[in-house]
Amino acid sequence: MSTAFALSLALIIDAIFGEPKWLWSRLPHPAVLMGRLIGWADTRFNTGDIRKLKGALLVLVLTLCAAMLGLFLRHIPLIGPWIEVLLGAILLAQKSLIQHVKAVADGLERSLFEGRRAVAMIVGRETQELDAPAVSRAAIESAAENFSDGVIAPAFWFLIFGLPGILVYKLVNTADSMIGYRTERHRDFGWAAARLDDLLNLAPARLSALLLFPWGKPLSLWRDILAEAHRHRSPNAGWPEAALSRSLGVALSGPRAYHGELRDYPWVNPTGREAHTRDIHAACTRLWQAWGAVFLCVAILSFA
Repeated sequence: MSTAFALSLALIIDAIFGEPKWLWSRLPHPAVLMGRLIGWADTRFNTGDIRKLKGALLVLVLTLCAAMLGLFLRHIPLIGPWIEVLLGAILLAQKSLIQHVKAVADGLERSLFEGRRAVAMIVGRETQELDAPAVSRAAIESAAENFSDGVIAPAFWFLIFGLPGILVYKLVNTADSMIGYRTERHRDFGWAAARLDDLLNLAPARLSALLLFPWGKPLSLWRDILAEAHRHRSPNAGWPEAALSRSLGVALSGPRAYHGELRDYPWVNPTGREAHTRDIHAACTRLWQAWGAVFLCVAILSFA
């Protein structure tokens, strides 16, 4: 079974089944197991001196172990290729992403309180004071960023390296989400995880921008997307955000509060209009269209 064919099967399985609650309420999700391992390592090794070196060694050891595990599983006689497909589907997140983003729109249609509560499940900013447009904006930003690092990046590394590639990527991405913060505790220990995550997302983020770009509009928009991506707080997240904002015609990013501190982030597509609930639904549609383009390309590769 070719890697492209395995990925096409994984994409279909994920799109159909997503993350069924009946299964993951009984068994720990692989990403949860990764998180537990990283949490244990954070408690055990993020102490004393040379924390940057300790964090770098941790990332090196974990990525080597993930690669070796992937190689072992994919080469198990008879069932190895199917393990690769199944784990690939589990570690992709298209359907679950759409469900979480759509839940924000559904919540807003009931009340602002429900919208705030739903968006708090997918963003790290404070949501208690957000108005409806800010809730919509946060949901769309999350859709763009998580499409890149939850769908395109794992699919990209799966296509190149198979199961070892997606396992390494998910492990690094999970580590970045847990210890890759510039806080006093994690500034040194999480440095390697954050930098490696930036590197692994470099190509997928730009590919996501291509997929989410409003084809049919002037190509000169790329100049604006490029400029905003370089101004963005993240070296990668600005690419899909800037592209999706122009597909929808809405302004994204801008000032927001984290842990009681207001951060004056620049706007993405500042001339765009205010986001509304209908734009969340439109974002979900756009993500499915982009997913369809990915699936078509992978399917063609699998028969090439």
